[in-house]
Amino acid sequence: MTQEADTPDPIRVAILVLPGFPLMAFSALVEPLRVVNLLGATPRYDWTIVAPRANTVETSSGVAITAEATVDPGPDVDRLFVCSGGNAHAFEAPAAWSWLRRQARRGAQLGAVADATFFLARAGLMQGYACTIHWQSQAAFAERFPEIDLRPDLYVIDRKRLTSAGGIGAFDMTLDLVEREHSADLAQQVSQWFVHERLRGGADREALTLRLRTGLNDQPLLAAITRMERNLEAPLSVVDLARGLGISRDALERRFRAATHLSPLQYYLRLRLDRAQDYLCHSSMKIGDIALACGFSDPGYFAKRFKESFGVSPREQRAAYRQRFQ
Repeated sequence: MTQEADTPDPIRVAILVLPGFPLMAFSALVEPLRVVNLLGATPRYDWTIVAPRANTVETSSGVAITAEATVDPGPDVDRLFVCSGGNAHAFEAPAAWSWLRRQARRGAQLGAVADATFFLARAGLMQGYACTIHWQSQAAFAERFPEIDLRPDLYVIDRKRLTSAGGIGAFDMTLDLVEREHSADLAQQVSQWFVHERLRGGADREALTLRLRTGLNDQPLLAAITRMERNLEAPLSVVDLARGLGISRDALERRFRAATHLSPLQYYLRLRLDRAQDYLCHSSMKIGDIALACGFSDPGYFAKRFKESFGVSPREQRAAYRQRFQ
């Protein structure tokens, strides 16, 4: 396997791991770089794991990772990724933000996987950039940062900002960077190493996100669900949904029941309650405001349907989620 004769100095990469970060997203950043170095005559990447405080950080699965450095003082690098758990909207780390801002001033690329786009945005580092975030946090992120260009893609590379929804998105984003910095051939070799078929094209990545989340391939159903998700605060009638797709109400009912074993209204209700759960876990919105944002004008009715679906009240759901990250 041939590489370019002239190899520049290794690109210095730091990965800031926050408590509760997912191992899969972390591996999706590191493993492709490891294989790039394996395939070449000399290392192309040099990476360092950085912790916000103590050197040992526990992952979401309870595995402890030992970092090589902490943010105070953090190393100077060319690229810096933040890998976070589900509390990036609330985790406080002023020293980490100072280090991130310092690296940004130096011209480093800043990246985020899973929920970590929240962490960068709270540091004021996403203004003027397009980005993405894990789908469970998208609604809460858009509510908190309406001025930031949030996209539903699996990953977004916008100049000095690199963001991914996590998992497969982080892996494909890393392969994209390898292709830009070295060659398409090298990126393909890395992809083949992991028996992975790469995703290409922003439109393909956006469409795949919904298919991955729903497990559905029926295009009219996916179009209906897209319209539902865009109209949670003021839900559409089934007649309006069908009319917008150019099919009859009965046809839409049949498609939903065949694919999901739910009627369109039942599926719509589930989407609204799922969105409410996301707000409860990833935002500080008041419960009454969450009810309204999800199409429930009566907070009592909202609480009743929420408990029927999840087995806990909205207040209990929020408390339980916060307890996980204390």
